Amino acid sequence: MKRDNKWLKDRFKYLKDRYFEDIEIRNNIIVKFGRPTKTRMGSIKKGRRKTNFNSIITINGHFQNPEIPSYIIDAVLAHEFMHYAHGFCSPHQQAFCHPHKGGIVNRDLKERGLADILKAEKVWLKKNWKNFIKNNHPYKARKRSLFRIIFR
Repeated sequence: MKRDNKWLKDRFKYLKDRYFEDIEIRNNIIVKFGRPTKTRMGSIKKGRRKTNFNSIITINGHFQNPEIPSYIIDAVLAHEFMHYAHGFCSPHQQAFCHPHKGGIVNRDLKERGLADILKAEKVWLKKNWKNFIKNNHPYKARKRSLFRIIFR
């Protein structure tokens, strides 16, 4: 099956219905693949509108590659949605001052029955991510300055 934004939206709906049925969706949530990155797995941000804004969950573009297990994508989607539930980039009241303080996201995900997925994600990333990036992330040469100032 092709991993596109529709596939990602369906995956998100499955996770929401299975693990987050008690979380009210108070605005539009846009789930999409972003650009491929080496280190950022996903993010959530507010849309541009000041009132009635969208919440935008962006997932690493590398995750479109079928070499990445779907449970990695599930773990990242669940993590970003937990931020939404905690009031970060969503209309919900913000529950904490800092989004990751004290491991609150992982603790809440484990309470919701996602402990196995989080553990599998951690093991897979530790074992495979470095080689995946080495083989699949385009090398981008650094721009060199046209001028070099030398002080003697």
